Amino acid sequence: MLNKLLHRSIAAVESRLVLLTPPGVSIPSSFQNVEVDPDRHAELVGEMQRLRGRTYLQDGAVEPHQLTPDGLHQTPEDEKSWHLLMLDKLGQVTACVWYMGHDPTVSVDHLRVRNCPLAHEPQWRDRLRGAVELELALARREGLGYAEVGGWAVAESSRCTSEGLVLALAGYSLGRVLGGTLGITTATVRHCSSTILRRLGGSELTISGRSIPPYHDPRYKCVMELLRFDSRHPSPKYSGLVELLKRKFSVVPIITPMEASDQSRYGFWGDRTGFDNAVLART
Repeated sequence: MLNKLLHRSIAAVESRLVLLTPPGVSIPSSFQNVEVDPDRHAELVGEMQRLRGRTYLQDGAVEPHQLTPDGLHQTPEDEKSWHLLMLDKLGQVTACVWYMGHDPTVSVDHLRVRNCPLAHEPQWRDRLRGAVELELALARREGLGYAEVGGWAVAESSRCTSEGLVLALAGYSLGRVLGGTLGITTATVRHCSSTILRRLGGSELTISGRSIPPYHDPRYKCVMELLRFDSRHPSPKYSGLVELLKRKFSVVPIITPMEASDQSRYGFWGDRTGFDNAVLART
């Protein structure tokens, strides 16, 4: 039943799904519906930040002082990531996630995950670092990119729909389009988010046979898990849907904030996203 619902949603996804590119990204040639529109790009980023602010505030994950005066939840990742957005019939953002790509030569010290609370616990600090370094080494060995995924939010009115699942599967599809990706995400236990991502193919980070455990994040006042994913290997149950979404990306609207000639001065890493070694805050 769920697969049929997802298949129907994905079959018409071009009317709901929009991808926003970061500046300085090489847009794969398979994306055919690309629009250069800095104003619309900025508008949708603002709507996404407002959705996150409203959703996180309702969940008790943030306090009002952590938002802008007009209710936006802004993070440094927003300017450096692809954004996968679901829109309603009025064009309002109802679900979102960001996908921040890195060259696999990136150091753990320049990843967002370095700010995880476990990275400051003596018992787990070295194990967490070692587990992520193993993932980066695997990405280099396999010729894959590496990505961090976060900023998940679904409007309350859409939580009983397939939107969140479609976005999660679209993350796998985007990773495939960008040449194959290993990645990591923080997932809340709240609303069973981590359970859902596990069913789609996410798995625990491990090192020396030991799993990196769930942890309490004091900033967001909830229990979270670090999950890894491999865009090549979602759950077999959903692999066909991931591939269908990948094909759909040829017609899904892609909105970029600058012309290709302007982007060239930022530099690229093939068909993968690449960013400078900025200091990244958690979301």
